[in-house]
Amino acid sequence: MKLCRAEYKTIVKFTEQLRPTRQCMKMLKDKFPNHSQSTLLSIFSLEYQKRMKRSLVKHHTPDVIEDYYQRYRGEAAKRPADPVMLELANEVDLSPSLLARLLLERFLEEQEGAVSSKQVLNSMLREPSLIPDLQLARHVDQCTINDCCYGPLVDCIKHAIGQEHEELLRERLRERRLSFLDENQLRAKGYDKTPDIILEVPIAVEGHIVHWIESKASFGDEHSHRTYLNEQFWSYWNRFGPGMVIYWYGFLAELDCQRDRGILLKDCFPSDIVTLCYSMGSC
Repeated sequence: MKLCRAEYKTIVKFTEQLRPTRQCMKMLKDKFPNHSQSTLLSIFSLEYQKRMKRSLVKHHTPDVIEDYYQRYRGEAAKRPADPVMLELANEVDLSPSLLARLLLERFLEEQEGAVSSKQVLNSMLREPSLIPDLQLARHVDQCTINDCCYGPLVDCIKHAIGQEHEELLRERLRERRLSFLDENQLRAKGYDKTPDIILEVPIAVEGHIVHWIESKASFGDEHSHRTYLNEQFWSYWNRFGPGMVIYWYGFLAELDCQRDRGILLKDCFPSDIVTLCYSMGSC
């Protein structure tokens, strides 16, 4: 789905009042029933991550972390059955998973007298049962489960969705009997930085030649697309020629402005493909 800038800004404006909880998705879907839940979640996630990046510094000072930790400990002692860490995250406007990480790191420092390694910290966040304090473990788990933008659970879901859409792309190419090499095959040949698909015989889509295809299981907003252009797409263009990017959850329509320079944007696998054999009259 392509969104015009005005429509996109309306959605973004509404997301400013939301927190990364499961309830926020129902609110988004009720407000914008004509958009898919996947598109709305992707837009919200991108906007929320921008919000967190702007405010993260103020949450990471030693004094602030100590204040959060003591407040959490005090509330957990008074109300042991309540989701006090999740409530604190909402109160201070910080991602529940990010707050859980800060408080767990502070707890481990208190227990061990030193800063724990990232490996230990990450393993406990992925598997809270490893945390020696059962109450803290339960609260960390609550934050992880209820955060739809950050945390190990979200990372796993995003990875799985990305893999699913890459396989969907391969299926569409096989259905059209198009010969291609995927990312794993390209790496086996020694390529270090590659798109998801290289077509062994180029195709034409809407009058534009396509040598490669990149799959993005997300919404293409201005910030992420600009980052992808600088870090991925232009390097693919330099190495392999013109290509196509599929933003499966839609994109800002105004971003599809590089077609003449060799980068085409789509929100689904195109149906109007012209193959070399077709154009030569041999198929």
